[in-house]
Amino acid sequence: MPGLANALMTFAEFERLPDPPGGWFELHHGELVQVPPPFLRHSVIQEKIAEALREWARGKGFVGVEVGFRATPDYECRRADVAFIDAARFESVNLDGYFPGAPDLVIEVLSKSNTASEMLDKQTVCLANGAKEFWAVDPARRKVYVFTSAGRFSTYTPGEKIPLLFGGELLVERIFDVIGD
Repeated sequence: MPGLANALMTFAEFERLPDPPGGWFELHHGELVQVPPPFLRHSVIQEKIAEALREWARGKGFVGVEVGFRATPDYECRRADVAFIDAARFESVNLDGYFPGAPDLVIEVLSKSNTASEMLDKQTVCLANGAKEFWAVDPARRKVYVFTSAGRFSTYTPGEKIPLLFGGELLVERIFDVIGD
């Protein structure tokens, strides 16, 4: 049938798919995207960020790694490398499904495979659907780019502190203090 090859995939269709070997699928604007597993350095940085955030987030919300979320109800299902979800929002969700909307804070650790267009798209989707902040962590440049839903943008480098939306601050060098550097 003509046109079926270009049909958008719904979340209901997406949810029935098994993950491919060695990675997972995401749904971006109704298009199926295969995501490869991260390299070890990427995973270490994710865990360092989550560990540091958990120190400040106790009693204020949930911090997780590889958090699945549905930014929009029908055509989006993505994962955040690291996410913070405010306690009130977290307590109101079904833990047996994906988080509805974007987490309050979405953090992406950039990889060689990421494109600027892809990161801009994810930032836009997240900030338009519940995220208060979107961070792009750039290990190659040792910088953290912070975008807010209010339209502000800041760049942080080692020696600086990132103010956390739930209180406290994160020393940038804690993110990049990785074995082998």
